[in-house]
Amino acid sequence: MAVVKIYDDFDLKKIAESGQCFRAKEFENGLFRFVTKKKFIYIRKLDKNVFDVSCELTDWTGFWEKYFDLEENYMAIRVEIDKFSERFPFGNYLREAAKFGAGIRILRQEPFETLISFIISQRKSIPAIKKSIELICDSFGEILHTPYEDIRTFPTPEKLSAASVLKLSNCGLGYRGAYIRDAVEKVRTRVVDLEDIIHSSNEDMLIELKEIKGVGDKIANCVALYAYHRLNFSPVDVWIKRAIDEDFKGRNIFEEFGDHGGVLQQYVFFYKRLGEKEFNLED
Repeated sequence: MAVVKIYDDFDLKKIAESGQCFRAKEFENGLFRFVTKKKFIYIRKLDKNVFDVSCELTDWTGFWEKYFDLEENYMAIRVEIDKFSERFPFGNYLREAAKFGAGIRILRQEPFETLISFIISQRKSIPAIKKSIELICDSFGEILHTPYEDIRTFPTPEKLSAASVLKLSNCGLGYRGAYIRDAVEKVRTRVVDLEDIIHSSNEDMLIELKEIKGVGDKIANCVALYAYHRLNFSPVDVWIKRAIDEDFKGRNIFEEFGDHGGVLQQYVFFYKRLGEKEFNLED
């Protein structure tokens, strides 16, 4: 156990509900759990900038600081957004979205889990996505004993490769099961090399990811952003498409924003989905 200080934007609830990760869990008294690979952390805010974490300080600095992207200055990105918004008649919307989403960070997630999770996400609500992912973990993952609960890891490509079609179908995958089987085999045999792809250019990364059945621009962009930290990638899902069409006069302002377009996209996604009703847009 350790106590750590974080002076940048960091809101556990917003991160957990941001739609980029599906296994975060909130307990009572402000306690949150995150799990990735074979590692888990329980974390609670104690005071302004002060957090209690369930790991040793060396593990926090050696692993979790990177996972939560604490090397990136999100306060500075919001200042960039504020300046950027001055160009547009809908600038108040961008500023309000960044304010509402302040505290979200782009997690550095494990690539295979991210890939499978966003294949599952097609035409599913977030609760349904979470349910399918937990069924996969319960069925094929390894058990981890924690002070609060027993949880399962996300299964490896090898574990999922050995799964029967029936067992996979019992995880509520529907037509996505065929896509997942294709992804598993291509990753397992390194037809799509999730380790080597980290060295690819942005364009080549998308091309390689889209070799997998069912992976189009949106899912490939999600994997690039959430697993490989390509912060200039901005996935366009139904919420972002709606924002572009309804609020930004048809302009993809995320691409215009540039290097941190993915962060702005995350703020707008979160705001469009959860907070827009609290704000009356003035053109």
